[in-house]
Amino acid sequence: MEVKTSLLDNMIGVGDMVLLEPLSEDSFLDNLRKRFDHNEIYTYIGSVVISMNPYRSLPIYTPDKVEEYRNRNFYELSPHIYALADEAYRSLRDQDKDQCILITGESGAGKTEASKLVMSYVAAVCGKGQEVNKVKEQLLQSNPVLEAFGNAKTVRNDNSSRFGKYMDIEFDFKGDPLGGVISNYLLEKSRVVKQPRGERNFHIFYQLLSGASDDTLKQLKLDRDFSKYNYLSLDSAVVNGLDDAANFRTVRNAMQIVGFMEDEVQSVLELVAAVLKLGNIEFKPESRCNGTDESRIKDKNDLKEMCELLGIEQSVLERAFSYRTVEAKMEKVSTTLNVSQAYYARDALAKNLYSRLFTWLVSRINESIKAQAKTRHKVMGVLDIYGFEIFEDNSFEQFIINYCNEKLQQIFIELTLREEQEEYVREGIEWTNIEYFNNAIICDLIENNQNGILAMLDEECLRPGTVTDETFLDKLNTICAEHQHFESRLSKNSKFLTDHSLPHNCFRIQHYAGKVLYRVEGFVDKNNDLLYRDLSQAMYKANHSLIKQLFPEGNPAKVNLKRPLTAGSQFKTSVGTLMKNLQTKNPNYIRCIKPNDKKASHIFTDSLVRHQVRYLGLMENVRVRRAGYAFRQAYEPCLERYKMLCKKTWPHWRGPAREGVEVLMADLQVPAEEFSYGRSKIFIRNPRTLFFLEERRRQCLQDLATLIQKIYRGWKCRSQFLLLKQSQIVVAAWYRRFAQQKKYQNIKSATTVVQSYTRGWQARKLLRELKYQKRCEEAVTTIAAFWHGTQVRREYRKFFRANAGKKIYDFTIQRIMQKYFLGLKTTLPSMSPIDKNWPARPYRFLDGVHTELRRIFHLWRCKKYRGQFTEERKAVYEEKLEASEIFKDKKALYPSSVSQPFKGDYLEISKNPKYQKLNSAVDEKVLLADVVNKINRANGKGTARIFLLTKKSVVLADQKTGQVKASVPLPDVASVSVSTQSDGFFALKLKEGSASAVKGDFLLSSEHLIEIITKLHRIGVTAADREQLNIDISDEFLVQFKQDKVCVKFIQGGPKNGSGVSCKRKNNRLLEVSVPTTA
Repeated sequence: MEVKTSLLDNMIGVGDMVLLEPLSEDSFLDNLRKRFDHNEIYTYIGSVVISMNPYRSLPIYTPDKVEEYRNRNFYELSPHIYALADEAYRSLRDQDKDQCILITGESGAGKTEASKLVMSYVAAVCGKGQEVNKVKEQLLQSNPVLEAFGNAKTVRNDNSSRFGKYMDIEFDFKGDPLGGVISNYLLEKSRVVKQPRGERNFHIFYQLLSGASDDTLKQLKLDRDFSKYNYLSLDSAVVNGLDDAANFRTVRNAMQIVGFMEDEVQSVLELVAAVLKLGNIEFKPESRCNGTDESRIKDKNDLKEMCELLGIEQSVLERAFSYRTVEAKMEKVSTTLNVSQAYYARDALAKNLYSRLFTWLVSRINESIKAQAKTRHKVMGVLDIYGFEIFEDNSFEQFIINYCNEKLQQIFIELTLREEQEEYVREGIEWTNIEYFNNAIICDLIENNQNGILAMLDEECLRPGTVTDETFLDKLNTICAEHQHFESRLSKNSKFLTDHSLPHNCFRIQHYAGKVLYRVEGFVDKNNDLLYRDLSQAMYKANHSLIKQLFPEGNPAKVNLKRPLTAGSQFKTSVGTLMKNLQTKNPNYIRCIKPNDKKASHIFTDSLVRHQVRYLGLMENVRVRRAGYAFRQAYEPCLERYKMLCKKTWPHWRGPAREGVEVLMADLQVPAEEFSYGRSKIFIRNPRTLFFLEERRRQCLQDLATLIQKIYRGWKCRSQFLLLKQSQIVVAAWYRRFAQQKKYQNIKSATTVVQSYTRGWQARKLLRELKYQKRCEEAVTTIAAFWHGTQVRREYRKFFRANAGKKIYDFTIQRIMQKYFLGLKTTLPSMSPIDKNWPARPYRFLDGVHTELRRIFHLWRCKKYRGQFTEERKAVYEEKLEASEIFKDKKALYPSSVSQPFKGDYLEISKNPKYQKLNSAVDEKVLLADVVNKINRANGKGTARIFLLTKKSVVLADQKTGQVKASVPLPDVASVSVSTQSDGFFALKLKEGSASAVKGDFLLSSEHLIEIITKLHRIGVTAADREQLNIDISDEFLVQFKQDKVCVKFIQGGPKNGSGVSCKRKNNRLLEVSVPTTA
């Protein structure tokens, strides 16, 4: 939405009715309708806020909106409830004035939501902190609890407050909330036992049955079905837009935040369940022998469950429903109750139980949210009380509610309209007096202590003898017949007027909101609000901790025979206390209007809105504002706020404040008709003038801010310049020092280089001289040596000429051999048998020795390597060696098996519990266990079998069950046939005539073919009593299947055969195995 910076900018219609031209009731309604159609639901009348219920959610209550209206002038932005809340909060915080916000209007006009918005705004703009946030959260979370127990769905409002609530929020000197106190007024407890058509009981009953867990309902002995409870209305049990289950969770959470203990919450729910159970108790008549009628309970199951919930003896409560004890001085009289009286007693107990529970809830919430500090507090009161009600059938509750609204209207009249005019008179401002309706005469009709309706109702209730609603109406006709705001059928007839719309058992009062017809039926009983003492005492005997607190009069030790106050007297006293409280605070008004009776958005009913505008007195309020002045302020704060707009008053004015304001207004050239000077205040007629002053002040503050910024920036720049200058001096000094050091280092380095070159030249010159001298000495020594050798040889030649050559040769050969062996010691290769490295021979004549030494060294290191083998590893290598002897260069599958170790037991048959039975069936140690495929001669397909090899036999077993299919002793195996290709097929050929050969040979396929055949061959080699196993390696061999011999032929398959080995039956005598070609 567009952010509006002024009340007058981009305004739809007129935001303040004071500025409406021309002013009439029709133009007033047209302006409301135009703003309502554009979702502008708030309009001002001066400082009064008119709120239209939109019956839908609008995006105008976001955190951004809160910040937009925070600390802003009331008329600065478009009308909003946040503006009034901010004005009240700032007046309380800054001016130390206690505030009250009076929210009035019909039922369904949005008063409860307005009070929530005010409280949420105040919570958003006040201080932060752990303790402050806790207090704010508790204050806000008290609303869901009270709404659940005190609100209900009516024909006009889905969340109608059926009680009055006034909350005093207490603040400290900083404006942070410290706590609060809640006062409740006249809960409509008759709704507990009976609801009009189209309405519901209080929300908590439906929320409990919808949202509680199954375990909770079982503990409370309840059922989710609404139809099982007589006190719950069924035609409106489910309301569109209300999620009772979710709301119940919200209420439980709110009670926890407010500070309710878990046992307290359980106690509250038990009392709510008890009320529902109470409504299901029904009575039947029974005649006594003396002819009197008495009542008995039909079905005692609900009574029993209720007594179990509350901890009451069933017999005690059953007697309280059947008998009534009346005490007078020293006498006690016990009488039986008939069926109608028993039902009355039941309903009276239900109403009192729920009403007192609600009062206890309010007190418990007050304990949690009350301010802890004992210092003086600032107070903001928020009044959310039932609106004016006009129903088809109006009874005592509507009479009391409308009386309260009359008192609120009287407060509004006294504090707004009358004080407005009286202030002008006090200040000596001339203006035309505006006539307005003062409803004090209606309040007097109701509350007068001698002949008021409430006084006469109390008198009738206390009068001895037969008292009925008709006798009360007769008294009204006698006392109030001449009152101009009272009408009845009898008073009309006395004036010879016929009014058929006025029944005989009704009276009519002309309220400020219009005429209301009241039916006197039930006035006396509801005003008496009697609960039989027997029921109070029965409740007090309960073991339930909360029940004893709710019925203190049931204590036998504190029996009070004095008649309790009537409901009307109690409410009159409460309203009087509320009015005194409101009169001590600065009032702020929110007048709520509902646009239609259908609770639908975008519908504006002219007649309904016109009626509300009339009885709320909004037109009179506008006329007073227009005849008077929209803004007023004392001279001192006015001069203090605007003195910077004139050079003569800025910065200090030495004279009286009024003279300063006069100089200021003259300097600003404000037209004289736009303001007037009172005795202590200046009055500004039009908000535009106020906006003009505020705009000039804003500009002046900007200029002052600019001047301050200029001076500050100049000081900051000068300080920065001086700092830079000082820094430049320091940097320059350090740089000059660094430059000189650098120059010195360069000179020193250059000197060192020159010196080094000079010293190098001298050293090289000396070295050349020394080298020359050394060569000369060596040359002389060499010449001398040769000369001496020549002399010696010449001298001894005659002694060595015969054997000198042979000796020199042998010596030379010896030295060469010695050098060769010493060199071979340091160049020997590693000890690995596969290392083929060997040092090169240095001389050709050592060729034979060199080769023999290499052979000897290799044998020696192989022996050393074999010496490291364990027995198991030696056996593995022997098997590998035997496999090499059998298959190397004969079977294409062999090279791929060389790198694969022979594991033997691939199935871990001794450890796997699946093969426990099979393992127990084999007596010998299993040398090899693997899964093979047994080839079927009929189709060439394989069947998985477990292949076990022991030292004595070959066993084939079923893979799934482990059942042994065949066991062949090794002596019965004649030979094994395999192909030369890379397949895993092999045939076990059995000896003819043996017991195992009955079914024929076995054609098998395995991935571990090389290992299987190697182990078979090795067992045959090591066994002394058996012949060596013959292994036939050929691409075509015969296999005996029972009586027939079948040829198995292996062929190379092409690409079409795929990557796997396939076996196909060609005819009865031929199986063809296709093996893929290896790359």
